[in-house]
Formats: sequence, C-alpha cells, structure tokens
Amino acid sequence: MIPPKPISRPDRVSLWRYLRLFRQDILSAQPERLYGAWMAEFRTPFFRSYLANDPALVQTILRDRPRDFPKSDRIGEGLRPLLGQSVFLTNGPVWDHQRRIIDPAFERGRLAHALPSMWDAGQAMVARVLDQIGDGKEIEIEEIASHAAADVIFRTLFSIPIEDEIAAQVFREFRAYQRSQPILNLAAFIPLPRWFPRLHRAETKRAAKRIRALITQLVDARRDAIANGTAPDDLATRIMTTPDPETGQCFTAAEMVDQVAIFFLAGHETSASALGWALFCCATAPDWQDRIAQEAAELVDPKEVKRLTTSRDVFRETLRLYPPVPMMVRETTRPETFRKRAIPKAAQLVLSPWHLHRHTKLWEAPDTFDPSRWQRGNTRQSARDAYMPFSAGPRVCPGAGFAMAEGPLLLSLLLRAVEVRPVAGKTPQPVAHLTVRARDGIWVHAHPRHSAATDRAT
Repeated sequence: MIPPKPISRPDRVSLWRYLRLFRQDILSAQPERLYGAWMAEFRTPFFRSYLANDPALVQTILRDRPRDFPKSDRIGEGLRPLLGQSVFLTNGPVWDHQRRIIDPAFERGRLAHALPSMWDAGQAMVARVLDQIGDGKEIEIEEIASHAAADVIFRTLFSIPIEDEIAAQVFREFRAYQRSQPILNLAAFIPLPRWFPRLHRAETKRAAKRIRALITQLVDARRDAIANGTAPDDLATRIMTTPDPETGQCFTAAEMVDQVAIFFLAGHETSASALGWALFCCATAPDWQDRIAQEAAELVDPKEVKRLTTSRDVFRETLRLYPPVPMMVRETTRPETFRKRAIPKAAQLVLSPWHLHRHTKLWEAPDTFDPSRWQRGNTRQSARDAYMPFSAGPRVCPGAGFAMAEGPLLLSLLLRAVEVRPVAGKTPQPVAHLTVRARDGIWVHAHPRHSAATDRAT
C-alpha cells in the first residue's frame, strides 16, 4: 500500500513563491529531487541553507561533532513565547544542565511506572470511541489521537486525567496555539538583531500566555505537595526533585514551566500525529490491522507491551513514512567542507527525517507501507543510517522510549476493540507546520470489533 504524500513543488521557484509555499506546508514547499539527493543548497539574500541527506553527514552533525552544530535559533524564534528556555531550544551549558536533570526520569527501567497511566488513558480512549461510533460511524481520528495523547501526558506527568479542569483547559489552549502556526515568524527566515521586535502573531502570544499560566498553576501545586510530602511518584515529581549531579541545583518553578510546556508540546503533538497516521495506515491495510487485533486479544496487563511486536513494527513503519517532526535545523559555528562544498559559518543545516526516511537510494520501495521490512535483514543498514524519528546522538529525544511504549499500546488497545476502514473520497493529505498532520483531518469508518477481547475492554 502506498499512502499519501505531498506533491512536491517545481524544482526552481522565486523566494517569494517559496515563502508562500512554506507558509502553506513545509513539505510541499520542497522539490522532488530531495528524495534522491545526498545534499542540496538553498540560497536567499539573507541566509544559506543546506539539506544533508548523506548518512555520513548526518553522523557527523548529530553524533560525531554535535557541539560544532548547535540547534539553530531560527525555528525557536516562533516557539519561544511558549517554550521559553526549555530543553528543546537551548544549547551549550544550559542544555547540559537541563538534560542531566531530565534524562534520569526517562530511563528505560523507570518507564515501567508510566505504563499503568498509558493503559488507563488507552482504556478511556477505547470507551470514548465505542460510545461515539455505536454500531458504526465515520469518525475523524486525529482529534481522537490528540485527546488520547494529551490524556497520557497529564496522567504520567501530573497523575490527573484529561477530564481534570486545568488539564482540559491546557488541551483546548494548545489547539488554539497550533492553529496560530507559531513557527511562521519573520525571524525564522531573516536573521534579525536581538533588539528587533519578533512580530509574533497576536493569537500565538495570547495562547502561549494562557498555557503558561495554567502550567504554572500545576507546577506551583506540585511544589507545595512535594514540600508537604503528599506528591505522587510521577514524572513531574521526579523531575522537580532531581538535582543536577554536577551543580546540585534543581529546576526552579519558572524552569519547570518551560520544561512542562515542551513535554506537552513534544509528547502530545508528536504522539498524536504518529497515532493518527498509524490508524489510517491500518485502515488501508486490513491484514496488518487484523494481526494487531489478534496479537492484542489476550493483553491484560500494561507490562505486556513488550510482546506487541506486530504493533511495534507497524508503529515504526508509520514513523518512517510520517515522522512527526519532519525537519530539524542546525547551524555551523565555523566554515566547513561537506561533499567538496564550502559551507560558511552561520549557515543553516537542514536534517530532514521526512526525506531521509523516503530516500530512493537508501530504502527498498521507500513510499510503500510495509511493516514487514523491520523483520528483514536488508533493512538493518537503512534503519541504522537513515532512520531518526526522534533525532539521534546526544540530542535524541529523551522521551523516545516513552513514545515507543505509548504508541504500540494505544494502537493495540483501540484496534482490538474497533475495526477501521478508509472513507471513499476522503484520502488525508499530509501537511507540516509544527508536526505532520492531515490538511482536513483523517477520516475513517469505524465499527466495533466483536470479540472476547472487546467484551473485556468494555
């Protein structure tokens, strides 16, 4: 099955045309040749940008010399009103300090504590969907995936369900924030002096302010609970009580607000994107859908997530075709020479999981949905060199293991209870602003999957 992908732009367009296309969708603003290129250059009067698809270059930038290629501020310019100085935007010693506190909370052995919360959120998702569809109905699954992913984040971070009043408000405000297209900021394209106003959209600033105020309430309440000895043992408590092993300092309340904002944005938005596309791919591949349902039929304990191998392969294949974060931007700190090409200092280096995962020289049938590829030996090289849905190297997403437990578990719980099929004439069209979503949502026809497992789930 070949799932949809954006139509590429013509190979050469004016800067003005490119900016208009970029505003509509990051992916369709790129030319088709990038799917087979090892490197490409894009020049403007204001900056130079280089796409690096060569696995050797990716290795150099992300793994071998990451400090020589810090994260570019260009993308962060639009996100800073919400994310402040979160780990997603910082570099150097500040980032080192943040990761020394955050990483222990997401260690593999400690994630077992999060599995019951994921399970409860998944069961709540199944109950909502079954109640919504009755005997069968067309439904939009991106909204369902967003709701479930937000529920997971609140349960694992603060031990509260999405129905909690503050959690529900944060969820609604994040939807408004996403619609404001925050990364579309003048400073993302033109290097501006620090004193120059960033001209953020009014709705972006208002939504960010409302979200941060709500998160501050949660952080302040948790800080009081920690002081009183009544705080639950969840991710928020662990992060807020973990000192930096080098300095002995914990996060201040303001620093924790920044981190919660990125945990929610990254953990909720990316997980929702991946789950929505996984459900669509399964709707168009009923054999894989049925295999997931059968595998999950006897699932009774969240700790059994390790045996969901079919669901995991489907989720990995979805992340290959629809990496939630389609592009990452780094910056050179000195002149470089890549593939015999002179790269100036302060150039933008674009690493594109979207193009790398579909590269015609690195993957067999790159546009085909084929979860079985993950069990074949000839995929190992590509998986090692050209697969990075969570980035790679020191800046790999700390929640990667969390996501690879959450995604297959939610997918399995839903598909053992509900059967989904595509809706004629409603093929979703991928677009990317913050993450890879569908232009008009992802519509499927869903009806209950009658089985003993479904009866147990309900």
